[in-house]
Amino acid sequence: MEHKHHTHEHNHLHIKSIKTGWVLLISVVTMLLEIIFGYLTNSMALLSDGWHMTSHVVAIGAGWLTYQYVLYQHKLMKDVNADKILSFTGLANAAALAGIAIFVFIESIERFCNPIAIKYSEAIVVSLVGLVVNIASAKILHHEDEHSDHNLKATYLHLLADILTSILVLIALFGGLFFQFYKADAIVGMIGSLVILHWSRGIIVKAYKQVFFNYN
Repeated sequence: MEHKHHTHEHNHLHIKSIKTGWVLLISVVTMLLEIIFGYLTNSMALLSDGWHMTSHVVAIGAGWLTYQYVLYQHKLMKDVNADKILSFTGLANAAALAGIAIFVFIESIERFCNPIAIKYSEAIVVSLVGLVVNIASAKILHHEDEHSDHNLKATYLHLLADILTSILVLIALFGGLFFQFYKADAIVGMIGSLVILHWSRGIIVKAYKQVFFNYN
């Protein structure tokens, strides 16, 4: 019975590992696209979103590597506390996300004081591509046991944060293009960073309890 449970858990983690790997690959391509076109269009909003996504790629990559480690331990038939390892990675990811939110908030204040000219049409197209990719990636990773796997949940929240920032970037770009409201990207940047900070705080608390006190 124990071997059967071990095999089931291994297969379960393998599926999540494959999904996370695909999301990682897609995210890397989108990240490069946003950074390159951020420079070409002089869009600080798009460039910021690209670098923001870079941190998420690192976090998603860390989550994928965690799954590989756990699967390797299972292959060797070694006992490993998968929940605690995944929760620890989730805790680190969420802490990184909180740091990103603070950085974006500070940068948004600077952008509010010193708005810049943007090539709106090109930036909007790339931002739309990023939004579609993030939505598709979040759908791929969404799983019924997401609430108990803090690694998966942290990765999922990273994608939700990217979806939010992509929407906010689009709002800012359209605001500047049609209403000459050039400070819009700074305002939505501050709002988005506060929402992201709130999300990350929730996963930090839950993952911390799982890692140090074995609470679910």
